[in-house]
Amino acid sequence: MSDTNHPNPHPAPPRNRHDSAHGAGQSPWSQTWSILSARFRALSHKAANRINQRTLLIGVSARIFHPEPGSTGLSSKTLQYLEESIAQWVMSRDVMVLMIPSVNSSGLLHNSNIRLRDYARQLDGLVLQGGADVAPMTYSKAVTRPEWSGDRARDMYELELLHEFIEAGKPVLGICRGCQLINVAFGGTLHQDIASDVPNAIAHVNDKYDSNSHSIRLSEGGLLAGLFSAQPVALVNSIHHQAVNTLGRDIVVEATSTEDQVIEAIRYRKSNFVVGLQWHPEFHRAGSTELLDCTAILDSFLRAARETRF
Repeated sequence: MSDTNHPNPHPAPPRNRHDSAHGAGQSPWSQTWSILSARFRALSHKAANRINQRTLLIGVSARIFHPEPGSTGLSSKTLQYLEESIAQWVMSRDVMVLMIPSVNSSGLLHNSNIRLRDYARQLDGLVLQGGADVAPMTYSKAVTRPEWSGDRARDMYELELLHEFIEAGKPVLGICRGCQLINVAFGGTLHQDIASDVPNAIAHVNDKYDSNSHSIRLSEGGLLAGLFSAQPVALVNSIHHQAVNTLGRDIVVEATSTEDQVIEAIRYRKSNFVVGLQWHPEFHRAGSTELLDCTAILDSFLRAARETRF
């Protein structure tokens, strides 16, 4: 039988009229601090949401057209440009693309205090697009043929750009030449010409341009293998006569050509996302059942870009 008719031997103390659910027993200062802390957390949460919802800003390195001797008009000027397909591929995920021009602190006409470091701070990620050969001088090798002398000026510009984005903790995706540049940036070397340096290699470039293709094998345990776990062997386009030779510091192989083991993708393992692809993903149609659909690579790059905001 319960003692429902007897008073509670330990009654609760009377509730002070100034007590509240959040402020019982608190001093006025403690209550003020609690209110301010709650407001700060709310504002921080709102600010974080705004940052996360802001459209990503992705920088693309410039191709450089150097003036031809004796030329006039536009051909006498240094031009910087990007290929339409690379911009459209990145923009296909609803992000903004901005071409990053090289900077010249001692320009003959106009000086500026803007540096490539400023672009790395303001933008969310970097794409190094394809183009001219990397100069052998950049990786301390002699030129074996004059036509493979490369673009030393562009090398210096893109190497600085690459290191500034890595220093800022921002992701980098290198395509074709961009893949080779990432390797060279960490002390690696290149085959100046695959046909000359790798006698048994298949033709990695021919007149079919972006219609030329071959199969690759993704490295087990690599980032790309994780993105395409059901597709360890895939078909990609092939538009390059140069390729990664000796690996740079902390560079790992992500993919190789199945027929001749030429390196087709690399990754710098000391950063969250610094990946180089020897093929051109912008020439692969989304949803393709033939060439590898590289949308997963783009999404992984953009995911890393969003994460660096915090």
